Amino acid sequence: MAKAAVQHACSECGYTTGKWLGRCPDCGSWGTLVEERALAAAPGVRGGAAAGRPLLRLVEVEAADAARLPTGVPELDRVLGGGLVPASLVLVSGDPGIGKSTLLLMALRAMSAERKVVLVTGEESPAQVKLRADRLGGGAAVDVLAETNLDEVCATLERERPEVCVVDSVQTLYAPELGSAPGSVAQVREAAGRLLRVAKEHGVATFLVGHVTKEGAVAGPRVLEHLVDCVLHFEGDRYRSHRILRAVKNRFGSTNELGVFEMTSEGLAAVADPSELFGRPDEEQPGSAVVCTIEGTRPLLLEVQALVSPTDLAMPRRVGTGVDPKRLSMVVAVLGRHAGVALGAADVFVNVAGGVRIDEPGADLGVALAIASAARGAPVKRGVACFGEIGLTGRIRPVSQAERRLAECAKLGFSEVLVPDGTESRGRMRLTAAATLRTAISAGLDASGSSEG
Repeated sequence: MAKAAVQHACSECGYTTGKWLGRCPDCGSWGTLVEERALAAAPGVRGGAAAGRPLLRLVEVEAADAARLPTGVPELDRVLGGGLVPASLVLVSGDPGIGKSTLLLMALRAMSAERKVVLVTGEESPAQVKLRADRLGGGAAVDVLAETNLDEVCATLERERPEVCVVDSVQTLYAPELGSAPGSVAQVREAAGRLLRVAKEHGVATFLVGHVTKEGAVAGPRVLEHLVDCVLHFEGDRYRSHRILRAVKNRFGSTNELGVFEMTSEGLAAVADPSELFGRPDEEQPGSAVVCTIEGTRPLLLEVQALVSPTDLAMPRRVGTGVDPKRLSMVVAVLGRHAGVALGAADVFVNVAGGVRIDEPGADLGVALAIASAARGAPVKRGVACFGEIGLTGRIRPVSQAERRLAECAKLGFSEVLVPDGTESRGRMRLTAAATLRTAISAGLDASGSSEG
């Protein structure tokens, strides 16, 4: 009897090799190569037995722009780019208990009124799903399949031909012909590949629920993210009631869109005005500034908090929650070199209120203003918001969509906005233009409330 072929695959990137290695040659990760049984080649593939498929000329392909399917959850539609694309494969990841199953069950309930939908549950029994559905208002016409055998799942989808399917979760599925356990590299890769073929061939829009690692990345090989059309990440603090859904990858729309939810006893409720929730600062408190950022097409006002404290360490700490640590270090360096805010002997802590993460450079001015306010003990002037990108020379650079940012500031009642020099407004907003960071700090801080001597 021939010995079964064995290979080792990296759980991070999917790289395969014939022998075990301590470090993956492809991604450089240590201790990630796990043993799996290699699949035998399909008969008839070698020797020219396979006839193949005819080629298609690109100009002859009919590019029918299929209408997107509304999910019934407006915030989810926003992140997807306007709705769910038919025959697409969407991966939804997030920490355990963050609300992934609740969000997708809400979408299935809304879509089941007009479309055939199926929920494949591998982690919960139908009774558990029923309890969650009752809490959300009833399961309506959602069909449930409690199965982890990949062959059975694919056969059911091919037979029933639903328009929308949710697989919760992809790590629980297993192919019997593979010798590895469910959740292994080989099993996750096989499950995603076969579900992709079913989705494309039979027009089934499929959601895959994926587990995450301790670092917050999608568990399993990176090939899983490359196979799917969209990767949505559901994030939030377990001690807070608010959740944020953002697109990491989207072949059919922008990756800058953001959806905000609030976890309630009756499920996830959409937050219609996140700026009202996150953009209310502590009045007359040093170390707090309001910055207006752009997330996709949505302007968002956020409160940035900073704490500057003398340090006894040889290397002062620069700790940022919700901001890029490298960007924070750059802002601190520019403050010391070009704005006269000495921070070389102090620890600097920055936090974005509400658990939101800021990736846009246009928030640099808000971060710098909050740090300068904390360092000098002077609060930011009442009713002042800001936005602007900071250059290494200390100049404030203009940012895009300034008019939309100003409109959002006016809607929440801010009387003055600190903006880069050259920004124009068509409304009646009072603008304070600043060409350099030093000028912006002088204009934004309330000198009368300073605690400096």
